[in-house]
Amino acid sequence: MATSPKSVNEKKVSSSSSGASRPKKVMTPEQRASREQARHWAKEWLDAFIFALIVAVVLRTFLFGSYRIPTPSMEDTLMTGDFLMVSKVAYGARTPMTIGIPLTEITLPGVSLPWVRLPGFSEVKRNDIFVFNYPIESGPISAKTNYIKRAVGIPGDTLEIRDKILIVNGDTEEMHETLRRHHLVYVRNRIRLSPSKVKETGGEILQTDGENLYLINLTADAAATIGSWPEVDSVRHFVLPNEYNEFQQRPFSFSKNVANHDHMPPIVIPFEGQVIELQESTWPLYQDIITRYEKNDVEIREGLFFLNGQPSQTYTIQQDYYFAMGDNRDDSEDSRFWGFVPADHVVGKAWLIYFSWDKERNFPRFERIFSTIHD
Repeated sequence: MATSPKSVNEKKVSSSSSGASRPKKVMTPEQRASREQARHWAKEWLDAFIFALIVAVVLRTFLFGSYRIPTPSMEDTLMTGDFLMVSKVAYGARTPMTIGIPLTEITLPGVSLPWVRLPGFSEVKRNDIFVFNYPIESGPISAKTNYIKRAVGIPGDTLEIRDKILIVNGDTEEMHETLRRHHLVYVRNRIRLSPSKVKETGGEILQTDGENLYLINLTADAAATIGSWPEVDSVRHFVLPNEYNEFQQRPFSFSKNVANHDHMPPIVIPFEGQVIELQESTWPLYQDIITRYEKNDVEIREGLFFLNGQPSQTYTIQQDYYFAMGDNRDDSEDSRFWGFVPADHVVGKAWLIYFSWDKERNFPRFERIFSTIHD
């Protein structure tokens, strides 16, 4: 049945009149005051949060960083499960290199910012324990994985490794009581070593060969202690033979001229302004420096080097470099494998252990909490 226009208009008027007649809710003074107080409280908390975020970003960017030790490569100096404060002001903080979400590792892909290093208290010194960005990783420098090692060589030093022993500028390296190496332990009359007794010294039995020989990871003090036991005949370093090629399957160019980590011919740690000769025999030593870190295009044609399209016989190093090694010498992939640490990759100096968690015991190492790393 059709509806007349008049009846439709009457319905619309009736509906409109009905809506207009609804009473408007009026807030009491107490309710209005309560709402204003809530808004004021929310604004104060938001302001406090923004201020705290800015302070945290500034502290993390320019003063200190917090890091966790995930591997045993620095044992016994730093233990797996140690949580560290790292001073960025020690060597000078870097201004932001990328754009990302504050207090996270998330960065905007493909974006790098111009940056400078602010003045610091000192340069990296020999034997400093320092944090740096893993050099051979791809991507913006500050977005690379953080590594921590000991700077055993600084710009201009001459380093050599002879039968596992590091030689710096002609002298045997300074010994650290927490430094570990693999040792061969020979026992008398087929007497078995007690794993728990070895563990009490801080040692770790890695392998046995027959009934008289053990491969054990030890500090020098632990090696001396075990060597004094009546059941032990002798203790000596386990040294890989010169001909054993440990690096042939590795993707690193630096170690192509080196057989294994127990032997390394003398090399000079590169420094800013150093002029090197471009030769095929030493090219693996400098390849990453010239192409990866200092961004040059290099071609080798019939033994001749072309640097950015121009024939070149020499190259001038553009920044300082460092040689980094873990204190757990036979359980550390470090500069012996992948080469030098560029100065622009240096993050800061390890300063304080603020917490330590022993995963084996599921218990804190209270004796390590709030202990400083450098004396």
